[in-house]
Amino acid sequence: MKLSARNVLKGKVKKIIPGAVNSEVIIEIAGGTEVVSVITKESVETLGLQEGKQVYAVIKASNVMVAVD
Repeated sequence: MKLSARNVLKGKVKKIIPGAVNSEVIIEIAGGTEVVSVITKESVETLGLQEGKQVYAVIKASNVMVAVD
């Protein structure tokens, strides 16, 4: 797999919360940190996602906001 995105985090699917059109996929990465993605229900099925499956969270964003108190 080759991607232009620089942020590729390996993890495993912790939980899938299905919806009518979209599903919330919770991915657990190193250290127990969770990354949450909302993707189409069709994509969940096409990728064969299920709890425990090894996956990659690929993050490509043109902006990242930083905030402080």
